[in-house]
Amino acid sequence: MKTLQRSPARDRGVAALLVVVTLAITLVDAMTGPQLHFALFMGIAPLIAALRCTYRWTAVVAAEYVLCQVFIQVRLVPDWSVASKVVGVFGSLLVAVFALVLCRTRLEREALFARTSMVADAVQREMLRELPLTAGPLEAYGFYVSAQEGARVGGDIYEAVETPHGLRLVIGDVQGKGMPAIGAGHEVLASFREAAYYKDSLEAVAERMEQALSRYNVRSAERGGQERFVTALLLEVRGEDDARVLSCGHIPYYLVRDGHVTERNDGEGGLPLGLGWLTGEGRQSVAVEPVADDWIVLCTDGVTEARGADGEFYPLADRLARWTHLEPDELAHTLRADLERFTGGDLKDDATVLVVRRSPQAARQGTTDVADVADAAGKQAPQDQLSMARAAAA
Repeated sequence: MKTLQRSPARDRGVAALLVVVTLAITLVDAMTGPQLHFALFMGIAPLIAALRCTYRWTAVVAAEYVLCQVFIQVRLVPDWSVASKVVGVFGSLLVAVFALVLCRTRLEREALFARTSMVADAVQREMLRELPLTAGPLEAYGFYVSAQEGARVGGDIYEAVETPHGLRLVIGDVQGKGMPAIGAGHEVLASFREAAYYKDSLEAVAERMEQALSRYNVRSAERGGQERFVTALLLEVRGEDDARVLSCGHIPYYLVRDGHVTERNDGEGGLPLGLGWLTGEGRQSVAVEPVADDWIVLCTDGVTEARGADGEFYPLADRLARWTHLEPDELAHTLRADLERFTGGDLKDDATVLVVRRSPQAARQGTTDVADVADAAGKQAPQDQLSMARAAAA
């Protein structure tokens, strides 16, 4: 196996240290006489190598240990019987063989874990794309942290796509957290990715997501699993100043305009996905008026409900107001580091933040287009007045 043949510098360093220590202790025993034999306790050296080094370097440490033990038995314990010396040498051989078996088993398990992790990472990356996201002129920076250690994804979802009906973005939070919530999140996310391309309105997209989650809940109940609901916020941008927001029970988002942060609850009041049957009423999106330089910050309640050591909730709005001068990628990185400090690294729920804006090129283009239109209108006005004067004279 290739894994058994790899010899990183760190492994060589550990093996070299063990070899030197074993040899030094053996020399100390040789100089102090037959009264004390500290090298007899160095059987731990091959075991440490088995847990830290490659197979080759473990074999080197084990061989050196056996040779040192043979030297001690032959030269430093003249009063022992031949049988006692044979038993001592045989014991050192058993320790060496055990260390080699232990090392091989560890490396095989590490190789299996690496292959499993590679497959799991590939599957999880297909479910949630790596940030930042781009969809036409929109850019979404941010971070996602699963509450379950070692998991790349969990109960939060997000996506941004460019469709024939405009740029569409979703952020959602599945009831529950960690790995058990992945199934419901995957169903909702997959339905969004399809419906966003084929449905003309956000209401229709949300309805398709509702249907997908309902089917999932039926299957889950049949298997004895838990039915779940999902809060979601959908955003649609068509053109420079046409945008709509639809909330399915999700927490408000934040608008950053000219350095000021405003909490927005546009479209608030809709039920979470999976609970639409409670009222039977359709969800309604609302129109918003974006400006080219606007930023919006979307998040899940794993951020706003994260608690510090004193039990206080994470003050996201205050933090945003403090760091509006940062670029989106810097803001996302700063927020994540600050959230980890605030909670002491102990998040109780999945946490997601998306910082969304038009790309700088698109924003500059939009501003240039507006200026060109105004300039053209200003040049046209005198000509219109002259035409009206000529008409009146005639």
